[in-house]
Amino acid sequence: MTKPKTEYRCRECGHVVAKWVGKCPDCGGWGSIEESVVSPLVRSGSSRAAMLPSSVATPITAVDAQAALVKPTGVGELDRVLGGGLVPGSVVLLAGEPGVGKSTLLLEVVHNWARRSPEDRALYVTGEESAGQVRLRADRTGALHDRVYLAAESDLAMVCAQVDAVAPTLLVVDSVQTLSTSEADGVLGGVTQVRAITAALTGLAKRTGVAVVLVGHVTKEGAIAGPRTLEHLVDVVLHFEGDRHSTLRLVRGVKNRFGAADEVGCFELHDAGIVGIADPSALFLHHQSDPVPGTAVTVTMDGKRAMVAEVQALVHKTANPAPRRAVSGLDYNRVSMTVAVLGSRCGVKLFEHDVYTSTVGGMRIGEPAADLAVAVAIASAAGGTALPSGMVAIGEVGLAGEVRRVSAIGRRLLEARRLGFDRALVPPQAGPVPPGMEVLEVADLAGALRHLS
Repeated sequence: MTKPKTEYRCRECGHVVAKWVGKCPDCGGWGSIEESVVSPLVRSGSSRAAMLPSSVATPITAVDAQAALVKPTGVGELDRVLGGGLVPGSVVLLAGEPGVGKSTLLLEVVHNWARRSPEDRALYVTGEESAGQVRLRADRTGALHDRVYLAAESDLAMVCAQVDAVAPTLLVVDSVQTLSTSEADGVLGGVTQVRAITAALTGLAKRTGVAVVLVGHVTKEGAIAGPRTLEHLVDVVLHFEGDRHSTLRLVRGVKNRFGAADEVGCFELHDAGIVGIADPSALFLHHQSDPVPGTAVTVTMDGKRAMVAEVQALVHKTANPAPRRAVSGLDYNRVSMTVAVLGSRCGVKLFEHDVYTSTVGGMRIGEPAADLAVAVAIASAAGGTALPSGMVAIGEVGLAGEVRRVSAIGRRLLEARRLGFDRALVPPQAGPVPPGMEVLEVADLAGALRHLS
């Protein structure tokens, strides 16, 4: 039998080095190299039992397709992102910042799952809180049900024992970084532990048909904590996003083996729980009776979802030799580029003015399709003229001042028309126009600014 081998592995990124060093050469983390013992794989060539397959291969036509049908969670916005619901035997990783509302959302999921049918049970395993703390939150949000089981466990073997005792159809683990196992080396929450626990829970899900939802932590950069292989092991990866100063929460699909990976679900977090928002565009609009200078409305695509958003701008003359450019909810570099194009191509000189731009409702817009709305809002604020009411601006602005086409323009116009907008500034050859919508094609930014009243 081969002698066990010692290796030095980074607990942050999993990089292996020949000897201990203070700084990981791959991720640059200090003090993250740990010594661990790797047990060799023992293979017996003379044993036929070691070569027997664990299951007999069957023709693909004989596989039961009903076993992989999705089961709705009862939370409509989450089902939208998942592709209809949870697939039995699948593993879902939900990652987000602390306090964003992951536990509140999953309590709503297990409550709706348990009350759907008498055959469905949900097991909620918490490693961060006590069962009493989870019960208090369930009381506050109204997520109590007799078929929802709670277990405060931090050991993987105990979690598996709870699954055998309860026999649930849905298992929620909050969180995977708080579990530990004696079968793997490393510290709690380290690369080796997280990889071993995720692999064990994935095997449990495939073997028993239990749908598993894992809660994951994120780093300060916003990436999922743990090894990169964690995202490869699971079937679905979801990011839960939200601003602490806003009630809006977004569940964004990053990976999905059972559906589209670019869907977005919108929620609103309240003291009494979390509620899905089927029509989030109203949150991003500030309704006013008369047009106001410095405002423009655009339609942005978040995944496959079209959402109407309002952009506001304020231009203020300053004696500061370095005028300020403040941006909230928009891409700072694209706003700076738009200010430069306005000054160079349209004669809107802003070198003696502070420029403030922001979105309404805490929305974040990063796509170029909002360039035209940002430019119109800034020019409107600088000139004191307002964009006519009922008009949206959609298009990308180039460095030459041209207005370029963007994707899904027809879907954007349909969403704007549904909310009552009847005119749109769009690039040339925009495509089909919904009934009741007047399209004003503009080839360059100077042409778009002529529509300011």
